Amino acid sequence: MNAEDEREAARRGSGVGASAPRVGGLERVTGRQEYVADIPHADALRVKLVTVDAARARLKAIDTSSATALPGVRLVMTAEDLPHPMPRFGPQRRDRPVLADRETKYHGEPVAAVAAETLDAAEEAAALVRVDYEELPAVHTIAGALAPDAPLVQDPSLRPGDPLADRNVLREHRFGWGDVGAAEADANVVVEGTYRFPMVTQFAIEPHAFMAAPLGDGIAIWSSIQHPYWLQRVIADLLELPLSKVRVFAPDPGGAFGGKQHAKYEPLLAFMARKTGRLVRLVLTLEETFQAVRRGAADVRVRAGFRRDGTLVFRDIEANYLIGAYADIADRTVAKGSYTSNGPYRVPAVRIVARSVLSHTVPSTAFRGFGNPQQIWAVESNMNEAARLLEIDPLELRLRNLPRPGEAFIPHETPADGDWAMAVRRAGELIGWQQRSADGNGRGIAVGLKSGPTTGLSYSTVRLLADGSVVVYAGTSDMGQGARTIFAQIAADELGAPLEWVTVVMGDTAVVPYDQQTSASRSSVLMGNAVLGACRDIQAKIRAMAARLEEVLESEVTVDRGEVHLADRILPVRDVLVRGLGRLGGEVIGVGEARKEADPEHPLGGTSAFYEFSCTAVEVDVDRETGDVAVMRHITVSDVGKALNPLQVRGQDEGAAVMGLGHTLMEHYILDEAGRIRNLGAIDYRIPTSMDLPGRMESDAIENADGPGPYGAKGMSEGALLPVAPAVAAAVFDATGVAVRELPLSPERVWKALHPSPARPIAPAEATPR
Repeated sequence: MNAEDEREAARRGSGVGASAPRVGGLERVTGRQEYVADIPHADALRVKLVTVDAARARLKAIDTSSATALPGVRLVMTAEDLPHPMPRFGPQRRDRPVLADRETKYHGEPVAAVAAETLDAAEEAAALVRVDYEELPAVHTIAGALAPDAPLVQDPSLRPGDPLADRNVLREHRFGWGDVGAAEADANVVVEGTYRFPMVTQFAIEPHAFMAAPLGDGIAIWSSIQHPYWLQRVIADLLELPLSKVRVFAPDPGGAFGGKQHAKYEPLLAFMARKTGRLVRLVLTLEETFQAVRRGAADVRVRAGFRRDGTLVFRDIEANYLIGAYADIADRTVAKGSYTSNGPYRVPAVRIVARSVLSHTVPSTAFRGFGNPQQIWAVESNMNEAARLLEIDPLELRLRNLPRPGEAFIPHETPADGDWAMAVRRAGELIGWQQRSADGNGRGIAVGLKSGPTTGLSYSTVRLLADGSVVVYAGTSDMGQGARTIFAQIAADELGAPLEWVTVVMGDTAVVPYDQQTSASRSSVLMGNAVLGACRDIQAKIRAMAARLEEVLESEVTVDRGEVHLADRILPVRDVLVRGLGRLGGEVIGVGEARKEADPEHPLGGTSAFYEFSCTAVEVDVDRETGDVAVMRHITVSDVGKALNPLQVRGQDEGAAVMGLGHTLMEHYILDEAGRIRNLGAIDYRIPTSMDLPGRMESDAIENADGPGPYGAKGMSEGALLPVAPAVAAAVFDATGVAVRELPLSPERVWKALHPSPARPIAPAEATPR
């Protein structure tokens, strides 16, 4: 091994491309990490929410006298204590009130909030608040919300100028290309079906927690939020403050999965802090979290036409998403999930109609996959049904319709940015697709595609200190995806510092520069490029420093991956830095920016920065006596461009896959006839545990360095969730001959499919031969 090889090996020990230990990982697993709920504040007032046990109720009166008289109670806030008209907020539409405004719109919407010296006092006082209300008819299903005589969820006055304001449709999206009607004449077989996806919740381990306190002539907010700068704007707007007077502290969340993207109860606490002049603190219980965030349910009808050789000729998709009482970011999930719902396929004619349907249910939020899992469940299940009817291998059917690298598959959109067929073939190899299972288990395969960010703006500041150590400032939230590690690896590689000499600072809008948001798997790409740009800015200054010290032209000096290259020798960056700074010391500061501009003419406001593509292949065993589905093998292969940290790539893929198994096999809200959630909490709402994991789980990554991020990376923390459900459903069919088109594939649902009765017949795939 020569000197250059030795240097490269040393870099790979903890640099880019190496499975460096997670920065902050030990603190997370030992309980030493300080989350919002752990921050000590001895003088904090504890807050408890007051709700009514109804999905929709007219509020007649609220009596707070008994609660206010309780020792230790400092405030019982109701709508009467807030400005009039009621302050409202939301990332897409300002429709969400700080507290319920004359009427509750979903089960768990707070009507009042108590602040007391202790949590016990706050809870006791909350129970003493007397709410006189009249329960009203509520709609909590798609069919109920769309019925002609359905009660309106939102008052039309909140939707001025909206032609849909007299319906429970917040927005209808229409996308497509080609002539579906004409293309249908070319189809030999048309496959049609309706597929249902349930309401599920994020179930982050860290509870949602919020604090607020007066800060001079402004206010400070603490939140386990993904978008601290977005929250800063919301609070500044509600309180009529300049941004400089709103400081947001956002410690690393303990899991978020989209549910912590946008403001929930921070505005309420801001008003309470101003009213009391004290720091106020609210930590949601798990049950309250169920009533705060969830994924949108959906009914999706798919009609697809194929030639006999498996070539797709048209696809017609109609999707209705049950988004809840307020918009939050849900309509954006519907738009993005629908725009690419045709999947990663060449199809000459496509028609897509998707609706955001309001209902008296918990407002749906972003959730890992961002509106795509619902449609992928439908379209990929339809593909598998088509494969059976055409008698074409389902893996081969996909290969015949995938676009080649660089080929356009959505008009006027980013073309295929990877060799996706490689991922499909690799998944088949890993599971031994061509060899039938000897024990009668079923196998299934599916693919998933998700558009990355359509706009973006991230800034980073990097400081190279006098001893060669590094401080990276980034506005990203590390909620478990490992962003701190990736940024540290980039800085260590570029500036020649040991990984343990790099500190990454996040989570304070008064300290770190602006980052638009932490979502859409963008951090490694956008903020990663900003960090890389800041490091390259420092390299340029080191190059000038070296030229001055060595008395040569700058053009004779190059700086790359922690080394200064001169004509006759190579020096570590640190050596040049120490000499260049001299006795005065100091530091070298770099600034980086990554920007993806909006396109106002584009249906989504911009083209995709990259795609997440993943292929899942599974093998299952179905117990015909109980309907239980056991996943024996689970294979995930993702197109990642460049694995900046292979261990973290594997962790993200396998974590996403397990989350996908949750909504596939067990997770769902249960509502009663009045729209109340009946399985709040961990006892009655099942999530996968170690007992539910696949018998064997494998993941692999396709690396062609074809992404827009540092060193050719793409974002990749959602893709492995996308195709899980249709792959498992296909495997269940392969094992039993029964198709189930509604999630979850619970033992009860599978058993009923295996044992149909006249009262519950199982509909076969609708196929029209031509």
